Amino acid sequence: MKLFIYDHCPYCVKARMIFGLKDLPVRLVTLLSDDETTPISMIGKKMAPILQKDDGSYMPESMDIVHYVDNLDGNPVLTGNTNPAISLWVEHASSYTNKLLLPRFANADFEEFATDSARQYFTHKKQATLGDFATLLADSADLIEQLEDDLQKLSALIQSPEAVNGSLSLDDIHLFPLLRSLSIVAGVTLPDNVEAYRNRMAQRCDIPLLFDMEQ
Repeated sequence: MKLFIYDHCPYCVKARMIFGLKDLPVRLVTLLSDDETTPISMIGKKMAPILQKDDGSYMPESMDIVHYVDNLDGNPVLTGNTNPAISLWVEHASSYTNKLLLPRFANADFEEFATDSARQYFTHKKQATLGDFATLLADSADLIEQLEDDLQKLSALIQSPEAVNGSLSLDDIHLFPLLRSLSIVAGVTLPDNVEAYRNRMAQRCDIPLLFDMEQ
């Protein structure tokens, strides 16, 4: 199978996770950010991730891919209970963390930004929504302080470095991609158990963190 992705994209990370957690091979193909033709030819619109199944057909939507791959062999791994508090935490943190993440993504060495036009495409589209990236980077301190306060609250919810609720569940699929994205933000102090969870999940999923791209 092939998985078409953007490396920075948390939805793509969700789809990548299930292959790592189940130790299944997959060929990763990184799309250029400004390549509209390829995804539209596959699924009729520009989005990622896109799974190309063994029969050649295409499947979009990260969670559809997760459920499909997890149940392929009849032995799913995402069987643990979920905790509504985790979903609420992810929703709350996601309401402001793009202001920290997207300006840093735009400056980082991701394969989807291998050309100037691809980087400019991403920057133009995201600045139209969030505002000037240089201004957001300069104003990061207050958001980092807020994030560190919220990470302390997350710390009280993590039961194990192996899985946020003790056994693998959909909560891990939603939480780890955000924590992985946040590893690009220099100067953020994580509680010990949050850092241990993030590091262990990166190892289990075979998805590197982004420390090398810190801005």
